[in-house]
Amino acid sequence: MKRIHKIIAAVIAAVATAIPYFYWENNSLTVSNYTYETQKAGKSLDGFKIVHISDLHNKRFGRKNSRLIKLIREQSPDIIVISGDIADSRHTDIAAAVEFVSEASEVAPVYYTTGNHEHRFSSEKFDRLISGIRSAGGTVLLDETAVIERGDEKLYITGLADSSLHLGRLDGIMPKAPDCLSLLISHQPQFIDFYTESGADITFCGHAHGGQFRIPGIGGFIAPGQGFFPKYTEGMHRRGDKAVVISRGLGSSVIPSRINNRPEVVVVTIKSAQ
Repeated sequence: MKRIHKIIAAVIAAVATAIPYFYWENNSLTVSNYTYETQKAGKSLDGFKIVHISDLHNKRFGRKNSRLIKLIREQSPDIIVISGDIADSRHTDIAAAVEFVSEASEVAPVYYTTGNHEHRFSSEKFDRLISGIRSAGGTVLLDETAVIERGDEKLYITGLADSSLHLGRLDGIMPKAPDCLSLLISHQPQFIDFYTESGADITFCGHAHGGQFRIPGIGGFIAPGQGFFPKYTEGMHRRGDKAVVISRGLGSSVIPSRINNRPEVVVVTIKSAQ
């Protein structure tokens, strides 16, 4: 009987320890910084800073996402890009998504394209989300390109809607400006070669949730579209002078918990090589 009591006590102690740890793992924010050096950036774009947000899935970090907004503000970004799944198709909260864009737009201009979850919405919900993001100050790029001008330099930002990913539309929407820096926002990272061959200098992706569970020395455990032990779950991946930056994301969906995989805000700073 004493042994059973000891086992029960050990189980209770383990659970009591695990609960706060898992809460911390899923709610404490981390920042990953990368630098992209390029001849295409001159003096006006040197030091240009991009905050990358992905896979929020309706999650809130404090009231009105105050902790997340505070962390973004501390990075002093020039722009914020959102690479899809801002809302979740299983427990959709459009108000939370729009609220985040509204708060983020007070920090820096926001550029957004859709992920796979948004394209599972009904047409009514999808239209409400898109109009809400636009009303909140965000720029929605659905197979479209926006242009930022700094001095005599131009920076192109293209958003590839996730529903267009398998339709071969990327070549037709990328700007034909080889001497200017070109950014691409697209949700799924496993098409890395497709993105770099399109001419995008930096592509921002999410979707893989960091592999959901990260195993020390191995990496992510599973990701949609890549299966077990996926290759593309985080970090900056180079193909010559091109780069694909993958966010581990901020929220969760089908699998509700993240392990060894804290919610991530990505920062990319452009450095002039001229």
